[in-house]
Amino acid sequence: MDLKRQHCGALRDNRIELVRASWHELSISVSDVSLSDEGQYTCSLFTMPVKTSKAYLTVLGVPEKPQISGFSSPVMEGDLMQLTCKTSGSKPAADIRWFKNDKEIKDVKYLKEEDANRKTFTVSSTLDFRVDRSDDGVAVICRVDHESLNATPQVAMQVLEIHYTPSVKIIPSTPFPQEGQALTLTCESKGKPLPEPVLWTKDGAELPDPDRMVVSGRELNILFLNKTDNGTYRCEATNTIGQSSAEYVLIVHDVPNTLLPTTIIPSLTTAPVTTTVAITTSPSTSASSSSRRDPNSLAGQNGPDHALIGGIVAVVVFVTLCSIFLLGRYLARHKGTYLTNEAKGAEDAPDADTAIINAEGSQVNAEEKKEYFI
Repeated sequence: MDLKRQHCGALRDNRIELVRASWHELSISVSDVSLSDEGQYTCSLFTMPVKTSKAYLTVLGVPEKPQISGFSSPVMEGDLMQLTCKTSGSKPAADIRWFKNDKEIKDVKYLKEEDANRKTFTVSSTLDFRVDRSDDGVAVICRVDHESLNATPQVAMQVLEIHYTPSVKIIPSTPFPQEGQALTLTCESKGKPLPEPVLWTKDGAELPDPDRMVVSGRELNILFLNKTDNGTYRCEATNTIGQSSAEYVLIVHDVPNTLLPTTIIPSLTTAPVTTTVAITTSPSTSASSSSRRDPNSLAGQNGPDHALIGGIVAVVVFVTLCSIFLLGRYLARHKGTYLTNEAKGAEDAPDADTAIINAEGSQVNAEEKKEYFI
């Protein structure tokens, strides 16, 4: 602090030092400034008349480093936490702000009290909030702003420690387990304190096959899966706060069939076979029958099964046609004849046999009607 004057009244203080004195300027300095140095300073020039000049010195009270109180470790999840940040010695009263994860919290209580010297202030701010597991490890900061700090605020920090029940999740090594494969189920458990170890069960009971179902830490390894492994697997984690569990429903799928390379054998082609069987009569009639291609034998369809079926159908058709032909020949050779009642001499015959005998001699000149039957 410098004061310029031509003549000053006596300043009896070892902290006050005369820096420069002349007929035009008088300078003093005050070291280790305190609040008691605040006040009005007067410089007088002893001339006729005496000239004086006055200046008022304002001393700022620098706030003390803030302190956070109210935290007791650990805090249980769901509890209501109340933190108080306090700083003293500020003049004028300092400003306190709260931050959590670098985000300012606005909903706080602010209190200002005058110190015993009635010149400085003690300022406190209270933060209330209910904690959860996401607050674990979070840094809560109390920041004090004041004009005496030259834009460099003072801060206090409190890192939260929250205890909470475990959260459990089961992660399979493959989303589509198949027979014969190995499967690893990982029990991902988070909690504070950390749960260790975890308990594995199947369908509410102990694991049925310890030789194939091996537990290693938080992992359950199942070797050579089969359909008997189907069921609900449960992972249970416990710490001093509580217990939690997760379930996984295992469905073992069949191994998909793999198509093996095959040799394509040309299928037998069955051509239509038409056989006509004629039976000579008067008038002559004929019967015909034709075989048809197997509708299941599609053109261009290859494979040993279709070829075999085509060959069997062809043989059956051929045997059937041969049988019909032989039967026709047999019936044609054993045809019968008879005379109608219009033959000569039939009118006098007492019966059909006599009519036929009487008509044998006159068959040359008589008009006959012959009927053939099979």
